[in-house]
Amino acid sequence: MTDLLGAVVPDHVSWVQTRQDRGGDDLFPQEEAAVANAVAKRRTEFAAVRWCARTALARLGVPPAPILPGERGAPGWPDGIVGSMTHCAGYRAAAVARRGPVRTIGVDAEPAAALPDGVLDAIALPEEAAMVARLAAARPDVPWDRLLFSAKESVYKAWFPVTGTFLQFHEARLHIDGRTGEFTAQLLVDGAIDRFTGRWHCGGGLVLTAIVA
Repeated sequence: MTDLLGAVVPDHVSWVQTRQDRGGDDLFPQEEAAVANAVAKRRTEFAAVRWCARTALARLGVPPAPILPGERGAPGWPDGIVGSMTHCAGYRAAAVARRGPVRTIGVDAEPAAALPDGVLDAIALPEEAAMVARLAAARPDVPWDRLLFSAKESVYKAWFPVTGTFLQFHEARLHIDGRTGEFTAQLLVDGAIDRFTGRWHCGGGLVLTAIVA
């Protein structure tokens, strides 16, 4: 499988991806309890993405431990670790690093397809919608609306662990560079962070975005 996540995270971040689902045999009892009432699809996604996370953590020398969903579903990482997990149809991945060199991570994967009708209007600032239109005219091979959505998801995943506060889609203004594979996010609310820089990639039927700050 192409190193999709490796295209958007730096070398000092440990990451693992898979297109294979796994059963719940790898889950800790506390994790099994967290999804005891979930549908089968949710359970398999939950198990697969935690297998990715524990495999990535092992590469940092971190022993296996439960990774439980906390407030707003944010994963509870072992002490001294920051990370992010993502899953979409046919893809699961996790990226982790030691706290200190890295303050926060946000990663997101989405199918490389246009957003459903009405979603772009719900998530994009007027200037972002205009940017998406310009990018689509120049490079129609990339689903720029979906990429914007993914980048905003990565922004939130990187923002929440640092601030502990919710972030609306319209509270970050994004600029996507269609040539360099980079994007920037200007946070429009008061907080510990006012700007993120990230990377994006489109390939293998997916769009991926990542912030490592």
